[in-house]
Amino acid sequence: MAVFKFVISDNGKSYQLEVDQAKCEGIIGLKIGDKFSGDIIGLNGYELKITGGTDRDGFSMRADIEGMGKKRILISKSCGFRGKKRIKKRMVKIKGLRRRKTVRGNTISNFISQINCVVVKRGEKSLEELIPKKEKK
Repeated sequence: MAVFKFVISDNGKSYQLEVDQAKCEGIIGLKIGDKFSGDIIGLNGYELKITGGTDRDGFSMRADIEGMGKKRILISKSCGFRGKKRIKKRMVKIKGLRRRKTVRGNTISNFISQINCVVVKRGEKSLEELIPKKEKK
């Protein structure tokens, strides 16, 4: 079964939560900038805002591309491209550098694997209590 990885940021800290796609069918079809209830993913009382994400192939979502599909666009320095080029073994910023890159649209679909969110409204319990901490091996 496919899994959504939610990266939730709150006051400089980020928390990661994995939820099956079958449990959070209400999120499919939402766009970047939309708000949804945290009850869907098990965060009772919280309200979250979608800020971005990536698909299963690693292509980032962009707010200015409509739909669910992938598109190849010509971008300058912005989301998905830093505007730097390697010259003589070091990264150099080049003014006006543009590049054609593949990006994903702003709508959440089954192909999305990671969803970035920010907390808009807090619940009674803190996120540290609701999201169990994973131990590093």
